[in-house]
Amino acid sequence: MNKAQIFEFFRRLAEDDPAPRTELAYGNAYQLLVAVALSAQATDVGVNKATRALFAKVQTPQQMLDLGEDGLKEHIKTIGLFNSKAKNVMALSQMLVEDYGGKVPDTREELVKLPGVGRKTANVVLNCWFGQETFAVDTHIFRVCNRTGMAKGKTPEQVEAKLEKRVPPPFRLHAHHWLILHGRYVCKARQAECWRCKVIDLCSFRKKVLTSPKGRSKQPD
Repeated sequence: MNKAQIFEFFRRLAEDDPAPRTELAYGNAYQLLVAVALSAQATDVGVNKATRALFAKVQTPQQMLDLGEDGLKEHIKTIGLFNSKAKNVMALSQMLVEDYGGKVPDTREELVKLPGVGRKTANVVLNCWFGQETFAVDTHIFRVCNRTGMAKGKTPEQVEAKLEKRVPPPFRLHAHHWLILHGRYVCKARQAECWRCKVIDLCSFRKKVLTSPKGRSKQPD
C-alpha cells in the first residue's frame, strides 16, 4: 500500500467516523489504565460489565488499595486471568501512590514501569487520555495491517514502527481507533467481511470474500 492509498484508506474511515473512541468505559486516567490492563485477552464488553460497579466505588489508586485485592477479584472474576490481573492492578496502584502522588504518568517510559503495563497498554493511555499520537497494536490492528499491506510485520513492534512512518499527519491521533474498529467489525479474524468494506479496493488481501457467505464453512487465513 503506497502513501496515496494509505491516505485514502484513513480518509474513508474518518469520513464514516470522524472522532472514534475506545469502547472501554472510564471516567479518568486511572480508570482507563485499569480498564486497559484488564482488557488483555478479554473483550471490551466483558471488561465494561465488570468495571461498572467497580468504578462506581473506585476512582483513585488509593481507593483501589482500600478496596483490597480480594475485593477487586470479586468485581473482575468474570474476566479471564483475573487473579494475575488483580495482583498487577494492586501493585500498579501501590506504585502510583508511592511514586507518582496517585497520578498516572504521561510518558511511555514511566508507564511501562508499572506492573502489568506493557507498551500497548501505555500507548492506549497516552493516546486516549493524554492525546498523544501513539499506535497501540493489538490483535485487530496487527491483523488489519498485515492483511491490507499497510504495515506488514511479524511482531506488534514491527507493525507499530511501520505505522509510525506511514500514517499521515491528519490521521495520526485517531489511526489506531479506526484500525481497531475496522478489525473488530469488518476485517474480522474468522471471516473478513470484504463485501461491506469501504476500503476493499485499497487492500492487498488475496482471499477477499465478495459476497456474504451464509452457510460457508471455509474461512480465509
